[in-house]
Amino acid sequence: MRIIIDGDGCPQGVKKTCEEAANHFNIDLVTVVDMAHYISSSYTVITVEKGRDAVDYKIIEILKNEDIVVTQDYGLASLAMNKARCVIHTNGFIFTERNIENLLQTRYIGQKMRKAGKRTKGPKKRTNNQDENFKNTLFNVIQKHIK
Repeated sequence: MRIIIDGDGCPQGVKKTCEEAANHFNIDLVTVVDMAHYISSSYTVITVEKGRDAVDYKIIEILKNEDIVVTQDYGLASLAMNKARCVIHTNGFIFTERNIENLLQTRYIGQKMRKAGKRTKGPKKRTNNQDENFKNTLFNVIQKHIK
C-alpha cells in the first residue's frame, strides 16, 4: 500500500498529514508534481514535464490497486477510482461512483460559464475542519486496509 499525492495544488497541511500517516503506518508515500513545483521530502517525489494533465497521466501509470490516491482533481479521481483502493479528496471525502458524476457535472458547468465570460467563485480559504476531516478519513482508510 502507498499513498500517492497529486502534488500540484495540494494544500501543505494535507501533504504533512500524508507524511505523518506514512510514517505512522510505515507505508510508502509518493508525491507527483510537474516541473513548475519544487517539493522537498524524505519520501519519493516524482517530477514530470510541464503539460496539461502530465501529473495525472503519471499517477495513473504508477497506480496499483492497493494504493490510496489523494487529489482534488475530479478528472483524475474518476480515472483512479477503478484502479486504486481509495481516492480521497483533500477536504476529506472519498470519491465514489455515487458522487463523482455530480462533481464532474458541476466542474463542466463551471468551465462552460467561464468560457462564456461569467465569473465563478474560487475556493474558500481552507479551514482547520477540512484538515481534520482529511486526517480522519486517511487514517481510517489505512487502518481498515492495513495488513
